[in-house]
Formats: sequence, C-alpha cells, structure tokens
Amino acid sequence: MSHPLPTLSLLETRVLGVLAEKQHTVPDSYPLTLNAITSGCNQKTSRDPVINASESEVQAAVDHLKSLSLVFESSGGRVMRYEHNVGRVLQINSQSVALLTVLFLRGPQTPGELRINSERLHKFSDIASMTGFLEDLATRPAGALVKELPRQPGARENRWAHLVSGEPAADVIAAASGGGDAVSVSEIAALKANVDTLTAEVDHLKATVAKLCTELGVKP
Repeated sequence: MSHPLPTLSLLETRVLGVLAEKQHTVPDSYPLTLNAITSGCNQKTSRDPVINASESEVQAAVDHLKSLSLVFESSGGRVMRYEHNVGRVLQINSQSVALLTVLFLRGPQTPGELRINSERLHKFSDIASMTGFLEDLATRPAGALVKELPRQPGARENRWAHLVSGEPAADVIAAASGGGDAVSVSEIAALKANVDTLTAEVDHLKATVAKLCTELGVKP
C-alpha cells in the first residue's frame, strides 16, 4: 500500500479473520455471504473476545474494509459474497496471513498456541520457523503488524499481539501475559459478575441472621 493502514476496529479485524479462516476450513462455501460472515464473527468457540454483532454492524465493517481494498465482492450468484485481500494489500506471505488471522480471532497468544491454532491454515514445521515469520511481521518496513508483549512475573512464555487495531490495551496485555493461568477479558467480566452475585448473597444472609437474632433476643 502506498499509504499507512488505518487503525481497524475489533469487528473489522474479526471480519478479516473470519474470511481468511473460512477460506481454508470451508473452501466450498468461500467466498462468504454476509450471513456467514456474521455467524463466523459471533462464534462462541475459537474466538476471544466473544462478541455479538448484528448483520448491519458487520455490513458496515465490510463496507469500510472494501474501501481499503482489504475485502472485495465476488461476482456472480444471486447473493453477494465477499473475500479477503489481506496478503496482497499488506504485501505479506500466506504464512504471515495465517498468523494474523489467528491473532485477529483469538487475541494475544504464545508461539506454541499460535502454532497449534494456525494448523488448519498453515502447518509450520516448528516453533522456530514460525517465530521467524512473527519477527518479520514485527519488523515490517511499512510498519509493524505484530509485537511481542512483555513477560510478566511467573509467565513461561511471551505472547504476541497484532497491531492492526493499534497498541493493545493495558488490561489486554495484563491478561495475555499471565502465562498458562491467563484469562480472557470476557472471563474477567464473568468473574466480576460472580463476585457481585456472591457479595449480594452474603449481604442477604447477614441481614437474615441479624433479623433472627433480634427475634430470638440474642446477640449476633
């Protein structure tokens, strides 16, 4: 590209990830309809964070990606279909597209996780060769597309994140750099909700005990 790639939203990178993923996993259905892209974006498995985007939101994301030549419409057929153009626009090879795809869909990951999760898109011979592609993406002359996140105390491996949506947020880095015990943003939200529920239940039990003590004339 002759101009820098603008920062893409989470949904826009999710759309690109879905298109690149399904190109390999369901080739008979590719290019994808808008409905298929929406379903892929909202999958509950192999996605982090899990999102719930409407078809109109996905259409808006597709339209913006079309304006950047990252997505284009496929001719023919009664239903409009779409395919990605990531490799050509970013001028990267298929191995690098596979790695970006997994980062778009699943968030920051260790090299080991990336190798396993990208297996259906490209089979890397070993982690060392795959890390070489990550380093190429990180030192890309036209601008880095990935970065290695700082390792936090107790972590066994560093994780990598894509930069197509800008620098990763601090909470994402913290969650992603915690090694094997790291949790996703969606898991953190669920844990907070559970804590709030438990706190409310404890308060209710305390009130009940206080009421019973009053009725029985005993001190709590």
